[in-house]
Amino acid sequence: MDSAKNKEVNIEPEWKAALGRYFDTPEFKTLADFVREEYKQKKVFPKPADVFRAFWLTPFSQVKVVILGQDPYHDDDQAHGLCFSVPEGQKLPPSLKNIYKEIEADLGVKKDMTKGNLEDWAKQGVFLLNAILTVVAHTPASHRGKGWEEFTDNVIKTISNKYEHVVFILWGNYARGKKVLIDESKHLIIESPHPSPFSAYSGFFGSKPFSKCNEYLKKWGREIINW
Repeated sequence: MDSAKNKEVNIEPEWKAALGRYFDTPEFKTLADFVREEYKQKKVFPKPADVFRAFWLTPFSQVKVVILGQDPYHDDDQAHGLCFSVPEGQKLPPSLKNIYKEIEADLGVKKDMTKGNLEDWAKQGVFLLNAILTVVAHTPASHRGKGWEEFTDNVIKTISNKYEHVVFILWGNYARGKKVLIDESKHLIIESPHPSPFSAYSGFFGSKPFSKCNEYLKKWGREIINW
């Protein structure tokens, strides 16, 4: 994102090929210019090298599951380019703690509540995509409506159009609003309330998204996820 030319956007090559034309649009140029200036003038998360981290860890051909978040964590040292994930050494945010609790209840596995880095999921084909990829420090949703949503909507549509049998996990009303971008005749959509403490007891707990996901992948001959 720190490149002067949109054609040189530092994104994983398979994704660059899949999304290539979008990087040449006036809309993306406007977004890139805006984000570049924000990084110059303000404290913005994640660090520039991590903006497209989800894309690097889960190349386009490796996507089996998509989990959609909203925007990055806005507190210091939390955001590192993967939705819901935090780097090693960071305390688990409340939503991720509830995700772990549901994994334990759903799959009967014990999670380490001190480790919130989800890179291992990403490397297995779980694409941890935020709809908005940057945020001003301590100012949630500060980069909403600046062009990221159009970019990530295009990402979701590209996955839906070019592949079959991908699992899309949509938690909360914001993520569920992206359902219209996905071809339900080719993919599995798993949706529920958000794992936030404000809504987890309204249907997230007990929704069993992880077993449902693995059952679907197994049905279509794909390797299941070690959650």
